[in-house]
Amino acid sequence: MIRQLDWYIAKEVIKGALVAIVVLLTLLTFFSFADELGDMGKGAYGMNQIFKYLALTLPRNFYELLAPAALVGSLVTLGGLANNRELVAMQAAGVSKIRITGAVLLGGLVLLALSIFIGELIAPPSERAAQNLKSIAQTDQVTSRSAYGFWVRDGNVFINIRSIFAMETIGRINIYDVGTDRKLTKATFAKQAIHDGSRWNLKDIRSSTITENKITTNQQASADWSSVLAPDLLNAFMIRPENLSAVELLHYMEYLKDNGQASRIVEQAFWGRLINPLVTLVMLMVAVPFVMTVRREVGTGQRVVAGVVIGLGFHLFDKMFGHLGLVYELNPLFSVSFPMLLALTAVSIVMWRFSKS
Repeated sequence: MIRQLDWYIAKEVIKGALVAIVVLLTLLTFFSFADELGDMGKGAYGMNQIFKYLALTLPRNFYELLAPAALVGSLVTLGGLANNRELVAMQAAGVSKIRITGAVLLGGLVLLALSIFIGELIAPPSERAAQNLKSIAQTDQVTSRSAYGFWVRDGNVFINIRSIFAMETIGRINIYDVGTDRKLTKATFAKQAIHDGSRWNLKDIRSSTITENKITTNQQASADWSSVLAPDLLNAFMIRPENLSAVELLHYMEYLKDNGQASRIVEQAFWGRLINPLVTLVMLMVAVPFVMTVRREVGTGQRVVAGVVIGLGFHLFDKMFGHLGLVYELNPLFSVSFPMLLALTAVSIVMWRFSKS
């Protein structure tokens, strides 16, 4: 009997969270669609590309919205059980408040597994594909990425970029000019290129002009380079920590350390990947005492508002503390876990008093 009640509560919590996340995703997608319409017409970015882009961003949005959706869904679900006197009947049958909390967390474990699956296996490649699709469509250039860097075709000019430091700064650029007969006419190497807002400025340049009879080499300290290569196009190929899985972040972090580069942002993103699924369980724990200590006459709308306020407040505090951690160079694990541990401590105290009542 007790086990059946556990699964009954768990299934209701899961259903409530999934309904809530569908609603939140629908709203977010609608606002994103309205925002993307402003970019329609740039290059080949049309309605078809917008729908593909929004579809590809759904996994990331699902991953980020799961914790607040779990809170809202559990508040509505448990509130419905409370209003229908089902929670009272369960306690009268010998089910303790702690047991009800455990049943809620059982549903949370299923949501946690779903969060890890989508956040690690689906969201990172899907988000990278979305950014790639949008940038390429808007610039209308042929691009690809391989083990030998980032390649762009600009008419009869083929550009190979080995390092991307920022959208306005790239390194180790090879530029190959090909004639109408598909023969190489000029090869240029630049150590670095910086975009000043209108054009690229190449640094430390070595070029070779190839004719049928001879090859002429030339060196320059710097030169302007007029290319339709847009800095925004590089946006899709920059390594963004938020678009990497935990395994990819770990490898990237090791690479940065081995090369003596700053890795604090990547470390924080890595620990965030590990901590974020646990936030879903904490949000579910918040819902239990909130529902069972509030009057049963409280309506669904009030519970939804309360869930949104709590979830949004936690999300803003979490992001703010993470940025403060980067500014003041706090330990990355501490920066990521402190908001969650603070919420867990508060809800644990409330639940301890709740169990004594």
